[in-house]
Amino acid sequence: MNTIQAVLFDFDGTLADTLPLSFKAFRAVFLKYEGQRLTDAEIVQTFGPTEEEIIANHLSNPAHVDEAVEYYYEVFEQNFQEHVQVSEAVQDLIVKLSDLRLPMVIITGKSRRCLDICLRNLKLDGYFAATITGDEVERSKPDPEGIFKAVQLLGLRTSDVVFVGDSDADIAAGKSAQVLTIGAHWFDTVQNAQFAVEPDYMFTRPDQLITWIMARNH
Repeated sequence: MNTIQAVLFDFDGTLADTLPLSFKAFRAVFLKYEGQRLTDAEIVQTFGPTEEEIIANHLSNPAHVDEAVEYYYEVFEQNFQEHVQVSEAVQDLIVKLSDLRLPMVIITGKSRRCLDICLRNLKLDGYFAATITGDEVERSKPDPEGIFKAVQLLGLRTSDVVFVGDSDADIAAGKSAQVLTIGAHWFDTVQNAQFAVEPDYMFTRPDQLITWIMARNH
């Protein structure tokens, strides 16, 4: 049984409870530019591409896209502190993995701009060996490209890493890359409450991940 030499994480709904804020910002954009009030479930249906691509794909007037993207980020930044709190349990997880000298990589469908806003506001930007965003891959999850990129950057093999995420796309990407997958359901808002593809392990608290890694590595 291989020891775990690095941990790859999804971001939204896994490392930070940012989904309610994303919903608010997308809802504001679609209401202002399309006159549509989308539900959370309808917004989740658009997920996969970056924020910029989602807006470009769903606005009927291409001339409004740039302005709508700026509006998205305006709503997102202005409401960040009110809507997104640092989870102490997740912070504890990141610090402990850091203490164990286990490199961590974020693989997210978010754009570089959006992820940087989140990491800066949550004061998490110093902890990761790398961060791979949706605009830095050709194909976003469920394609395994981001996972392969992370493994290559770390100089490891797929059998050395574990991928932690809250959505079907995360688990499917992990399975395609043949890495161990962990379903993370420790926030109230997750992309998929029930996984269509069963993860190898499923945890409802971040400390369970630490316990599992330590047991596996000793």
